[in-house]
Amino acid sequence: MYKIAMLGHQGAGKGTQAELLSKKFGIPVIAPGDMYRREIELGTELGKMAQGYVDQGKLAPDELTNEIVKLRLEQPDCAKGFILDGFPRRINQLAIMEKLQELTHVFDIEINDEEAVRRLSGRRVCSKCGATYHVESKPSKKEGICDACGGRVETRKDDTPEAIRERLDIYHRETRPVIAFYKEKGIVHEINGDQSIESVHADIMKVL
Repeated sequence: MYKIAMLGHQGAGKGTQAELLSKKFGIPVIAPGDMYRREIELGTELGKMAQGYVDQGKLAPDELTNEIVKLRLEQPDCAKGFILDGFPRRINQLAIMEKLQELTHVFDIEINDEEAVRRLSGRRVCSKCGATYHVESKPSKKEGICDACGGRVETRKDDTPEAIRERLDIYHRETRPVIAFYKEKGIVHEINGDQSIESVHADIMKVL
């Protein structure tokens, strides 16, 4: 059974690789960021709380993130495995994760900071279904229109250069210690993210 965490730089392609693995192994992707964005779109109380953090390029409080991940892991479709996209990314989240589930693999997908800024600055997201695009590497067939559902494709509010650099600072300060913890457990596999999507996936599959 695979219990995987995809970690690494913002913009490294964690979500893309998580989805590829999900399709291959038939296990769900758990992405707190996507869960928050869904709540924001629905206008729920949780969404309203999260909106302020998103606009500033900051991460939501651990208490909120831990709770939504805990509830998600309790769902029946996680019984045969799961893939965490960008969780745990802080020590407080790590402490909860250790109580909930023992991971089998942690993939550290690495790119440099400047590449992260370039990639995220060009990222576009469908406001309706959440499908992701990139102005250079993966543009929608019709500019501004989602290929999958016809929704509006737009820049996320937290993908401005200023917000991106703020998130990168948080990554170096708070996520690297989490990766170091899992390295001591011997389950971290470093992957060069500065390759094609296919090559990154192939490197991950070699490990699995």
